Order: sequence, then C-alpha cells, then structure tokens
Amino acid sequence: MNLILLGAPGAGKGTLAPYLIEKMGGVPAVSTGNILREAVKNQTPLGVTAKQYMDKGALVPDEVVIGMLQERIAQPDCQRGFILDGFPRTIPQAEALDKVAHIDCALSLEVPDEAIEKRMAGRRVCLKCGATFHIENNPPKTEGVCDVCGDALVIRKDDQLDVVRGRLETYHAQTEPLKDYYGAQGKLKSIDGTQGIEATRELAAKALGL
Repeated sequence: MNLILLGAPGAGKGTLAPYLIEKMGGVPAVSTGNILREAVKNQTPLGVTAKQYMDKGALVPDEVVIGMLQERIAQPDCQRGFILDGFPRTIPQAEALDKVAHIDCALSLEVPDEAIEKRMAGRRVCLKCGATFHIENNPPKTEGVCDVCGDALVIRKDDQLDVVRGRLETYHAQTEPLKDYYGAQGKLKSIDGTQGIEATRELAAKALGL
C-alpha cells in the first residue's frame, strides 16, 4: 500500500507512522526532508540543484523535490509500499505526485486546533536521536531525559504557541484542501485523532484494513 498521512502539525502523524510501518510489514516512511538532506550530502545531480536554492534561503522548487521523491520510491525497499508524511503539502504537489506514483490511500488525522495547541505546548524532542515525548500523554521515564539515547529533551521553536498558530493557519490554507482532492478520487479515510495513542492506532488499522 502506498499511503499518505494527512493532518495538521501536531496531529500525531509522527507518532502513528512507526506503528503503521510495523503493521504494513516494514515498508519505509519516506520524508522529503530526509531525502533532501541525503541528496545534498551525497551530491547527487538533484541534490546539487537543491543546495543552490537552500544556500540562498529559498524554497526548493516542487519539480526538484518530486524528482528526488521519484528516485527514492523507485528503490527496492519501496516496492511493497511506502508511507509519505509531510508531502504533498499543496494541490499542485499532489497533482505532480500523481504523475510519478500511484497513491492508494490518504489517511487524515482529525484534531481540533485548540487540542493541537495544548499538545504542542507539552511536546519535548530529543535533538540527538529525534525521539518525541509529551509531558502528559507520553512522558519520558526521567523528566527532561530521552528514554532512547539519554540526551536532554528540548522544546523546539516550532512548538512555541505563536509559531504553532502560524503553522496551523498555513495548514488550513494550503494543505487541508488535499482532503477534498483525495476525497474526489475516493482515496480519503479520516479518523478521530483525539482519542489517545492506542485508540488512534486501532482506528487507523481498522480504516486501512490492517
């Protein structure tokens, strides 16, 4: 299954993805951010092009990102399926994606803005290994310390309230219309993302028939 995870920043896509990867038999989660970093590091032709934009502080054009994505999903580990989190973010990106990949389903996690603001305020991240915790819903065993690698946990700038509200505005304006886009294709499945981690996992597995 080729799956897209949709939902506002903080809706729980990053928490749900590892569970879905396991349920789907170990298919890879494909992140455009990781693809960009790898391509730049490995100095691939598209990576060199992307770096020229990144060095100027400009956004990497969609066609470059789509080209990298096409190369990534052509690799052997994606042949049984993949999960896209964080892409596409706009209708033009979705239209471009449809030209290079078949998407089976878009799963949307529905969480109200006020619940997301509360979630983000309690989120703590390990900058060393990338593990994410929440002081109420998923606390680390030791306050302020990562369970995975033992490094310090921090509040990311992205999780500060004014930044969160700005990101939510952008999501509603640019990314939320993707629900109608995939709905029109009969590929949208929506689940309630406010019920806690276990309940959200069960709802997702049921919606996807896993």
